Amino acid sequence: TVTAEAARETGLPAGIPVTTGTIDAWAEALSVGAQNTGDLMLMYGTTMFLVHTVPKPLTSPSLWGTVGALPGTRNLAGGMATSGAVTNWLRDLFDGTDHTELTRLAAESGPGANGLLMLPYFSGERTPVMDPDARGVIAGLTLSHTRGDLYRAALEATGFGVRHNIEVIEEAGGDIRRVVAVGGGTQGSLWTQIVSDITGRPQELRTTTIGASYGGALLAAQLVGDASIDDWNPVRETVMPHAEHTARYDASYALYRRLYPDSADVVHALAALQER
Repeated sequence: TVTAEAARETGLPAGIPVTTGTIDAWAEALSVGAQNTGDLMLMYGTTMFLVHTVPKPLTSPSLWGTVGALPGTRNLAGGMATSGAVTNWLRDLFDGTDHTELTRLAAESGPGANGLLMLPYFSGERTPVMDPDARGVIAGLTLSHTRGDLYRAALEATGFGVRHNIEVIEEAGGDIRRVVAVGGGTQGSLWTQIVSDITGRPQELRTTTIGASYGGALLAAQLVGDASIDDWNPVRETVMPHAEHTARYDASYALYRRLYPDSADVVHALAALQER
């Protein structure tokens, strides 16, 4: 609690309960109820974070093992260096065409982006590649490809990166039973649908999907009394994968996994030129 000395220094009343908060992505997970064993939070932001709650500490050279935001909990986490950052880059390249219009065009493009495949490593990559010299790659370009195809390829690239992280999480001993999505990228339905189709996993969407502040408020509320995120922020919908799209994406994902090792030598040489 606030001590008498601290009260004199700050003007706050003595006796107010004091607790610690947590880092933004972990607060986002709490804000949508992704805090139980088996839960996985996907945070659709400028970058992509994945936070999986596990019953005991797990380690992996390709992931981050951490304590959880709640007492006694443990997480196995991952993060992609870009996700929304790539879509913003494309928006700027396309003379500021807004995301709503680009999403409409991407929906018209359809699964597979008319044969485009993208590596989303435009700022290097965190997990599970762990390569600061990785770079973005767009493979399969022809003169017939459109803005919608490129934007769709960027959304799908994030989905392939999520699937890669999920596979590594489970190889490390994780047991993902429920996926909960949060962040600005959940607005509209296309991006979350693509990720569910690529991974073959449903995603829960809560009523409010933007607000680490909800998670911080939950930690404070639990300090002084009972609080339930299910009361504050109930589930709004569940995004279900389309089986026919998942089968099609399986082939694209196999090519995605090949593209990084097959292009790494050239990309690393280019990264060295960029640094000079």
